[in-house]
Formats: sequence, structure tokens, C-alpha cells
Amino acid sequence: MKIYYFILTLFFCGISFAQSTISGSVKDSKNEPIPGANVRVVGESDGTVSDVDGKFSLKTSKKPPFSVEITSIGYGTQTVQVASANQTITSVLVAEDTKLDEIVISASRAPERVRESPVTIERMSIKDIKKSASPTFYDGLENLKEVHMNTSSMSFKSINTRGFATVANTRFMQLVDGMDNSSPLLNFVLGNLVGVSELDVQSVELLPGASSALYGANAFNGILFMNSKSPFTSEGVTAYAKLGQTSQRAAGNNLYYDYGIRVAKAFSKSFAAKANFAFMNGTDWYATDYDDYTNPGRDRSHHNYNGLNVYGDEVSTNIRDVGTALVNLGAISPAQASVLPNYNVSRTGYNETDLTDNKVQNAKVDFSLHFKPFADDFEIIWQSKFGFGNTVYQGANRYYLNGFFMQQHKLELKGKNFFVRGYTTTEDGGKSYDMLFTGINVNRSWKPDSTWFGQYAGAYIQNTLLAGATPEQAHAAARLVADSGRFLPGSAEFVNAFNNVTSDASVLTGSKLVDNSRIYHSDANYNFKDLVEFAEIQVGGSFRLYELNSGGRIYTDADSQINYTDYGAYTQLQKKFLEDRLKFTGSVRYDKSKNFDGNFSPRVSLVYSAGQEKNHNFRGSFQTGFRNPTTQDQYIGFNVGTAVLLGSAPDNLTRFSETLPVSVNGQAFAGSSSVVMNGINAYQNSYTAASATAFGAAVAASAPTNAAQLAAAIVANSNLLVRTDVDFVKPETVKAFELGYRGQVKDFSFDINGYYNIYNDFIGNLTVVAPYYGTTTNGGGDFTPTGEAFQSAFALTQGDRRAYQLYTNTDVEIQSLGFGIGVNKKVFKNFELGANYNYAQFEFDQEKDPSFEPGFNTPKHRVKGTISNDRLFKNFGFNVSGRWNSEYLYQASFADGTIEAATVFDAQISYGFPKLKSTLKVGATNIAGKEYRQIIGAGLIGQQYFASWTINP
Repeated sequence: MKIYYFILTLFFCGISFAQSTISGSVKDSKNEPIPGANVRVVGESDGTVSDVDGKFSLKTSKKPPFSVEITSIGYGTQTVQVASANQTITSVLVAEDTKLDEIVISASRAPERVRESPVTIERMSIKDIKKSASPTFYDGLENLKEVHMNTSSMSFKSINTRGFATVANTRFMQLVDGMDNSSPLLNFVLGNLVGVSELDVQSVELLPGASSALYGANAFNGILFMNSKSPFTSEGVTAYAKLGQTSQRAAGNNLYYDYGIRVAKAFSKSFAAKANFAFMNGTDWYATDYDDYTNPGRDRSHHNYNGLNVYGDEVSTNIRDVGTALVNLGAISPAQASVLPNYNVSRTGYNETDLTDNKVQNAKVDFSLHFKPFADDFEIIWQSKFGFGNTVYQGANRYYLNGFFMQQHKLELKGKNFFVRGYTTTEDGGKSYDMLFTGINVNRSWKPDSTWFGQYAGAYIQNTLLAGATPEQAHAAARLVADSGRFLPGSAEFVNAFNNVTSDASVLTGSKLVDNSRIYHSDANYNFKDLVEFAEIQVGGSFRLYELNSGGRIYTDADSQINYTDYGAYTQLQKKFLEDRLKFTGSVRYDKSKNFDGNFSPRVSLVYSAGQEKNHNFRGSFQTGFRNPTTQDQYIGFNVGTAVLLGSAPDNLTRFSETLPVSVNGQAFAGSSSVVMNGINAYQNSYTAASATAFGAAVAASAPTNAAQLAAAIVANSNLLVRTDVDFVKPETVKAFELGYRGQVKDFSFDINGYYNIYNDFIGNLTVVAPYYGTTTNGGGDFTPTGEAFQSAFALTQGDRRAYQLYTNTDVEIQSLGFGIGVNKKVFKNFELGANYNYAQFEFDQEKDPSFEPGFNTPKHRVKGTISNDRLFKNFGFNVSGRWNSEYLYQASFADGTIEAATVFDAQISYGFPKLKSTLKVGATNIAGKEYRQIIGAGLIGQQYFASWTINP
């Protein structure tokens, strides 16, 4: 406790040293203040930034004379000589279009100007964040060239660059202050749920292409870098409060609020600290798509309805088989059973809006301690980040992450030419649950499936034989009888059943998601530029340990946690030629994961700067990348109701098993009333789901009425069955070619790029159906009435089968290509115009692998544009942005469908109050008002209106 109070005392109390204090102001040529300008002592680490009035105060232990450098994005650099202590400086910066001169680090792991980057890079600066018309800076990333969003929830957005992404974008990486932001359990980024507060953002950099050569296997289709401010250079207290309203036809109008505070203090030139807190609360977009999964247009009046955002109606059975079971029990006669139709009936489900309160919350807390023990750039950083809240994640099902909690802790040592860091990421699922199993098991807690279907069958028979009802009338009456006494949403019985189910982790009776997984990661880098003159050479490496712990609910870790490791090392060489006009970059990385052979990822690039001012920069690059299968691809064993998601690590197949009941007619073949199924059945004795569906439809079309006719139909249609021939999942690879140009023509800045990617061994999913008994075959084999092949086909007709979603690779090569162009220009009186266009497409021969879904999930055409002026007149600014995308096919494990074209406009106006050191911003998103979606199954995106007040922006 004494240590705790000591740290608090250090943080909130100032420590004074004898220093020179340089104060002053930074203005533009129109005498307007420039906030956020960087002011630093040349050759030293001492620095600060100007406040909202353009004023600054810089303390340094260096004695005059010395030089101070003043810079700000969009302006030229000025160097001022300081001749005496306590000198006052008035700096006037000249505005210029410096998009090409902005400094980035991510492309080469070393500072370089954007124009010299060997690959395509997009950047969002502090200035861009302040003028954004989006509710948060993370939402504003959607206006960057190359970015397309997949929105699962108002607070959970997933970035898609260059395609092949769902909400679970395992091909994209996100680093916050060098820490991978991915979930240890899920292996993908959870948006900005555990990211960085917008008050603390220093810069955002995006590499949209393959980056495996420097950043490892997960940076396969892009990587996002979010860097926070240093308390040494960005001191003080900054706060914001946002109040607004969301509007959606399904949810109505709902209040939301978002507020945050940042406190930072440099107690001396050797010690600084900062803390951030942000909290958002609102109502999520309601998901109310009630189309049937497989038959769009089918409504709830249909006897076998299975709605997209309805859960519990996935439980479906052949109603004639129910009659057969009742005959065997002596409950009805064979004549009565013959009235029942030979097709499936589903239970009545619950809407998603009945199974979640649709409340979205996100709190982010972080603090860091920074030490500079020596009079140079060496720094020691301890950083802790915490994120928790509620949101909806869509994977194979829809999951309500309720009370989800994730934390990261990092220790980093860095200097001018190196860094060494280690961090850990831990998460806790809290009270999260699967909405599908919530609906299923709330139903079952009220009435078991056998009872419900038995009552349905009895009522159908009664209404048909005694009342002369038509089939439609008999179905409606039967459902009323079977649903009698059903727990109605909001009732005490429903609430009690809901609470019991969502707190139970067994899929047989509950829906709770268990997650206590973690990651341990370390990486290091050294730049030899001060030791080697020939070229700039870097070396580095990383190591990661996964500890998977879902208690058997998601992974096959019921008996013990699963440990999994990977490591890698890289080197890079950069050299300039031809009077520094030609820049060569070559790099190679080696990565090794526990279950796979190691892989090398080389990259070579050339950048040529033409023109007297080097304002025309041409670049070309080639690199290979690879992606190791994720821990889900290898170790998942997740029952999602309609199927089991099953990873293909060799030791995973036998760790997953389940006991399943066998139909009455199949027990003679199975030799028991139940069977034990595991991963070996899925991978080695199954049919493709597509062929099993075609076979079942053909057999049903023949309408067999007795065993002999059924056997004949099975034999006649057996040629439709395709035995699964699938290998265990292995790494996928890409060869990436890219050409680009960055340049300035008169007052226009251009950024043009084109790419062509070749993917091999592309990782995806394959749905298969494994029979409970018999041996699968490709139409051959023993189809006598007792033969193994016949038994496997017979099992399909009796419902004695288990569906699995397997993780594997396609043998078919996939190509993708695209190009983009971005244009920026400053025009009359500080107006800034920006526009960009992206084209993207892919090629995949579906006929060669008909069961494989590539999931490109990217519009072929995207257009974005902005117009802004942050000084339209004194203290007043505005921004209007718009974007359009063409329609596209969306494929994912939850559902497939077409996403319609969408046009979205956002706008904001802002007014600064210099005396209050505050800014008022009023904004609105999707002001055209037409609701749109970005993934099948999620809620339509409506409008957001907000007003924010920021102090010391």
C-alpha cells in the first residue's frame, strides 16, 4: 500500500530542477495559432507540443546557445537559435502541401518520408483525427484508401484490406505501441475495444499489402499501427465529452455518450507518466433479418422456418420419423403415423432482440511509466492497457460478448537504434454467450425436443383426421399445441431460464462462452546504421507462446490448456544510389510454428525519385508472404449447433468426441442406440455437404413409402455422393507484386498503386457430413442392403449424421488484383479536397473445388471523397466526407448473401474557444439516411448524431 501511494505521489506531484525554460508561440502566415506543433531541442530528447492557442513552454537542462526545431504537419520546418535562458520565441510556419514529406516508420521499421516508402502506405495524423466527421478516429479509418470495414456491432469494426476477410480477419494485424492487439483465443483484432483513446493517438499508419517479411506470418494482407503520444512531449490534461443519438428503424432513436480524459506529466527530463480513461455507452444496431437461411422469402408460417436472426429454430427433425418412434412406443397406430408428411419441422425460435439487451459499452484504461536514466534517447517504458465492455461478435454464430475483459502489459527498452520489448495479453470472456444455443436451450429448459415434436405430431394427426384440416392448417394448429406454455420473452419464467442457460457452459444445457487464454510475446530489433556505413542494416526477431484455455467450450482443452509456440527472425538492408535518387530495400524473414515447417519470406523493392525536387517517386516491389494456420484452424472443437467447427492438428482429432443418439431404424447397423463420433470420422469417413444435400433431395424426390423402395432409391442415387478427400491444414502462401507512384504535379498530390497477388494453399473451410455408421465411398463399394457403403448412405436418410466444418486448403490457385488512386489538393482559402478510388477483383475456378468458399468479401469499386477547411473563418472549421461502394458477394460461416451498394455521407462543423482552450464539434454520420449493411446477419447501420466538447485538444 505504501508503494501504491508513493507511485500516486510521483504521478500527481511535480518535481523541479534547475532548467532553462523556453516559451513562445507558433503561428501561421495569417497570424492564426497552430496547435499540436512539435517543438524540440536539436540533438536532445527534450521536446513539447503547442497547445490550442499555439503556445508552448519547453524545459531543458541544456545551456544556451542551442537550436530549437519547430515542425507541424502541413507546414515547413523552422529552426530557431536560442541565445539565453528563458528566451521567448515567436515562430511563423509557412503552409505547404507535405503529404509526401510526412515521416512514417512502419514500411521499413525505420523513419522515412512517405515518398520513399517501398510499399503502399496510408496515414492518419493528429490533424486528420481532429477534423474527422466520424464519431471516433477508428471509424474514420474507413475513409482511407484501400480500407473497407466489416461492421459486426457499433463498437466492433474489422478492417478489410485487399479482400478475403470476414469479421474474424485473421489475415490482418494491428499493433498498438508495438503490441499485437489480437485476441489470444480468437486470433483476430477486436476493433478498437482494447486499442487507444483518441486523445492519446499520435499517428496511425496502415500497410494494406503483405508485410510478412518484417512483421511475421499474421501480417498477410495488411497491418495497422497505432502509436500513442509520449508524456515527455505531450503533457497536460486533455478531456472530451460526446453526447449523441443513434437512429435506426428497428431500434428507434437512442441516446449514446462517450467521454475520456488523458493526464500526462514529465516530472523531469528523466521521468514521465501518463494515464488514459475512455468510456462509451449506447444501443447497438438491432439485427432483425428474418429471412430464412436457405430459402429467402420463406416466413414464420412455414413448418421448417429457420430465420437468420432467430435462434432455437435450428432444431429440426423429420416429423414422419417422430411418428415412427411414437408407433414403436405404442402411442399411435401405423395408420395414424402415415398421415404425417415426410419432411422436417423446426421448433419455434426466439428473435435476437429477445436474447440480448442490445446495449453496447466499451471502457479503455491505460497507464504508462517512462524512464530516461541517461542523457540520450535510451528509454524504459512500462505500459498497461485494459479494455472491457459489451459488444456483438459474429462468427459461425452470433455471440454477445458480455463483460468481456482483455488486458495487456508491456516492458520495453528502446534507444536510437534498437528496441527490446516483452508483453502479455490476457482475456476473460466474462458472461459472454452464444445466442444460438441460448435460444435452443431456453426452449429445451421449458420443453424437451422429444416432447415438443411428439405433441406436434399428435396435434397434426388429430387436426388432419378429425378436423379435415389442410396441411397448412394442420401445421399451424400443431405448432399452437406444441408451443402451449412457451416461455415468452420478458416473463419471469423466460428470464430465469435465460439466466440459467447463459451461465452454463455445456452446449447440451447452456450457452456460456469460457475464455481465459493468454499470449506471451517478445520481439527485438537493432539498426546498425551508426556502425555500418555501406548500407542501413537491421536485424530482429520475435517469439510467442499461446496458452489456450476455454475449459473445453471452444477448444479441445477440457482436460488441460493447450500450449503453442512460434518464433521468427529477419534482416533488412537499405541502400541509396544515384545521388540518393534510387533506394533499394531487401529483406528476408524466417518463421517457424510448432506444427509446421519453417518458411522464408523475402521482399525486394526499388524506389526512384525523379524531378529536380524529387517530387516524382516511382516504386516497385515483390515479396512472398505466408500465413500459418491459426490456433482455431488447428485446435478448435466448437459445437455451433448446425455443425462442429473442428481444427485439424493431428492430436486434435481424437481430443474432440461426442456421444450422439442413433435413430430407431439405424440401431441395427450401429449396433447400439448411440455412437461416439470424433475428428477421425470428420476427416476420414465423411461426404461433402453439397453432395449429401443433393443425395438427400434426390432420395426424397422418389418418395419411398417402404424399406424396399428406400433401399432402391439409395442405390439409384448413390452416384451423387462424393467422399471427402481433405488434407490437414497447412500454411498458405502469397506472391505479391506491386507498382506505385507518389508525386506532386503543380498543387496536386497523387498516390497511385496497383497490385497482383497469387495465393496458393489458401486456407478456408469445408463443410462435410459424417455418417454414424458404414463406410463412405464415391458411388462405388458394397451397396447390398448390409454393405458398408449402403449403411453410410442409409445413415444420411435417417438423420444419423454429423455435420463438421473443417479447416483445410484448396489446391486451386487464387489470384487477386487491384489498383487505387488518391488525389489531394489545397484550394482557395485553406480548403482541402481529397478523393480516392479503389478497384479490386479475384479469380478462383469454382468448378475445380465446388465446395470451397474463398470469401473475398470486397466491393469491386469504391469511391471516397472529402472536402474540409479547419479555418473557414476565425475558429470555425468543417469537414464533409462521402463514400460509395458497389454491391458484392459476402461469404462467411454464419451466412452468405449479397451486400447491396451503399452511399454514405458524414459531416461535422467545429468551433474553437481559445479562451476556454476548448473545441465544440457537431457531427452526423450517414446523413443521407438510407440504412446499409456490411455483413450478412448483422444489424443495418443507421445514423449517428453527436456533439462533442474537447478541452485542450
